[in-house]
Amino acid sequence: RAELTKYGLPGLAQLRSRESYVLCYDPRSRSALWVIEQLNRETLGGTSDRAACDFQEDDSVHEYHRATNGDYRGSGFDRGHLAAAANHKWSQKAMRDTFYLSNVAPQDPHLNQNAWNNLEKYSRSLARNNKNVYVCTGPLYLPRMEADGKMYVKYQVIGKNNVAVPTHFFKVLILEKESGEIELRSYVMPNSPVDEKIPLERFLVPIESIERASGLLFVPNILKRTSNLKAITAGNKH
Repeated sequence: RAELTKYGLPGLAQLRSRESYVLCYDPRSRSALWVIEQLNRETLGGTSDRAACDFQEDDSVHEYHRATNGDYRGSGFDRGHLAAAANHKWSQKAMRDTFYLSNVAPQDPHLNQNAWNNLEKYSRSLARNNKNVYVCTGPLYLPRMEADGKMYVKYQVIGKNNVAVPTHFFKVLILEKESGEIELRSYVMPNSPVDEKIPLERFLVPIESIERASGLLFVPNILKRTSNLKAITAGNKH
């Protein structure tokens, strides 16, 4: 039906492939739907310097749909990396690429600097003890019951570009063991202060809950490559 698309399609999946990650951008929220990184012993080493990196607008995104540093200024939120800068010390360019604002979402400062940071560190520790760790990170906008007994999805926006503030964040870890086994660990944290003393295992959730809430699918894709999959959930190994 070429005639239907005579004047183009108003929107398509916006993929960005960078040195350190692949990202799918959500122009409506001014952030990513998901970001995937590959971590292993090689990517964790190196001399890249975070001080040499600055947060920058992603010029590959149309200006209508792009977050700016000004949107975050005075908002009370950190510019929270989705693909973490410290995951990519192997290359200065790889680290610098994590500072595009398309790889950033408004994150509670206490969460960003404590519990979420601990989850990122844990991801790196797993990469030292496995062949590869594939990390997929993204925002969630989860419904909540209000006083009238009805469910609503409600989230703040910041800045003149109305950058969406996620209610939660997810991180899915796909571990490639040296044995060939694939292990899946999936986490959700609220975008609010989280006591960093709470064990990370408490934030493990069934992967299905992230798939349903995000509109993404992980397990069917993994099962195309292996039948040797073990999912780790809180207090339950199967």
